[in-house]
Amino acid sequence: FTITIAMKFSLLALSSLCLVKANLSDSLRRHLSFEKIAGYAPETQVTDHCAIDLDQQALELELADRTQQSLLAAERIYKEGGSSKSYAEITLTTPLLSDVQKGTPMAGITIDDKETKGKAFDFYPKGTKVIRMQYQTTDSQSTYVQCAVGALPIIAQKTSGCLIGSGMIAIGATGYSYQYDPINQNKNGRTIAGFSTSAGEKMRLNCDGCPYTDHGYFYDYYGVDDYGDKWVTAALNGQETQFTNGNADFSLYGMDGKVEAIKKGTVFLNIFMYVIREFEDALDDCEKGCATDDCNNDPVNAWDEGVCFYTGSIEAQDGLTGEGKLLHQLADKRCADFKTCGENGDKKGGVAKVNSDLFRLYAMGKFQLQTGKCDEARMTVKEITKLMYVPFIQGTLRYAYKVSELNDTTEKSKAEGAVFAAAVLPRIHAINEDHANVIYTNMRVGAPSTNFAKVKQSFEYTYKEMGISCADVGGLWNGVGLGEYFKGAEPCVDEPEDNEMDALEIALGAAFGGILLACILAMCFARIRGGRTIDDKSGGDLEATAGDGIMTN
Repeated sequence: FTITIAMKFSLLALSSLCLVKANLSDSLRRHLSFEKIAGYAPETQVTDHCAIDLDQQALELELADRTQQSLLAAERIYKEGGSSKSYAEITLTTPLLSDVQKGTPMAGITIDDKETKGKAFDFYPKGTKVIRMQYQTTDSQSTYVQCAVGALPIIAQKTSGCLIGSGMIAIGATGYSYQYDPINQNKNGRTIAGFSTSAGEKMRLNCDGCPYTDHGYFYDYYGVDDYGDKWVTAALNGQETQFTNGNADFSLYGMDGKVEAIKKGTVFLNIFMYVIREFEDALDDCEKGCATDDCNNDPVNAWDEGVCFYTGSIEAQDGLTGEGKLLHQLADKRCADFKTCGENGDKKGGVAKVNSDLFRLYAMGKFQLQTGKCDEARMTVKEITKLMYVPFIQGTLRYAYKVSELNDTTEKSKAEGAVFAAAVLPRIHAINEDHANVIYTNMRVGAPSTNFAKVKQSFEYTYKEMGISCADVGGLWNGVGLGEYFKGAEPCVDEPEDNEMDALEIALGAAFGGILLACILAMCFARIRGGRTIDDKSGGDLEATAGDGIMTN
């Protein structure tokens, strides 16, 4: 038995050393075969990041039970995670003999008596006994990690790749004995709650490009950095938010309203802004005029992560599953409501034009980062963020119409309208406070009435400054009725751009000039036919004759 343990440890130590070599070689080469993300080709391994949608999926499954117990289970998943950045928190029998750097390779034995690899989750100084081993992830999305526990329900857990409860573990080339509880101490370093609770540090205070523009809209409107977490937590507990603007009193809701506010708030408020944060982070790391192939690997990795958080893992490589849980699927759903699907934005189903446009921009931005075109990449990010607001506008309009015009007074529909509005109100407020107030008054939690026409008009006043068009938003399509737009919900018409106005003025000027010239020529021709010419010497006054065609009394 002692020989077996010694042999296993020798293999683990060797494996750990091989992992060191592999990690070093990874930094010297570019991977060319990562699985696509809804058609986007990442340059780095981001399967673990894409898996954040599995937390959202598990959260929604819990909420579907609509019980107080299910709310508590959903809250745990929201705060503790289970699917992304998995690690084992172990206690060493003897303290570390030397400092362990973050990322130091580690290896151990699984519950199934197989080898598992990982790395040090953080820096641990000499003498530390409690450390975290982050599990190694793979390039394949379907098998990206084999230990996923956290707060997930048992049916959603993966345990075959988890460390066994006690044994030997290799940290670098040194072996230690350890123990831990596989059920309660396999945790996660990436959570949906964390996307919001870290916002102040990562988006306003402690980043090279801080404060980020879009987070600034939300901070200025709500008055707090972690507005998403505060919204979701208040909904979970049936409480009222304490924002500067846009407050929501969830004590007015029963289970239907709270469920909608929670499951949409996690995506619309928390994940949405973190997607933008990843693109901004990529810009922060971008080096202009890169001279080597890998000098912009970090920004490209951040960019890939942003695409992952927008899309998730359920969408698969083609993005056509229809079962996604994040923003990609939201855009596809809303385009069917507003007849903005397809490459030209005129179809009633399929891939949203917003998604088609975004994924072209994602590919463009990646190329710009790889080639050190940082200024161009910054412009691309601006185009991306403009489009990302479109599905929120569509969702707000859809539920405003249902409540206002179709007399749908269910709590569910009202709550959906409220959370859609919450995701875009800060952007509207940054343009025009009055229009934002109109939308909030009509869509807020507990609004006594909703006037669709006012909501629609207030949105449309801001489109130009938002950088989007009436065609981007479309109109609410009555697919089950007469195959036409709902009355009063038709697409608006964009005001001509300045250059279009200039062209119009030139065209009109030319047209009127032509008409004036024609009139002058006609008058001259008429006079000649009447027997007079310009140089007639009979006098300076042109007298009217019967041939002039002028009526006299």
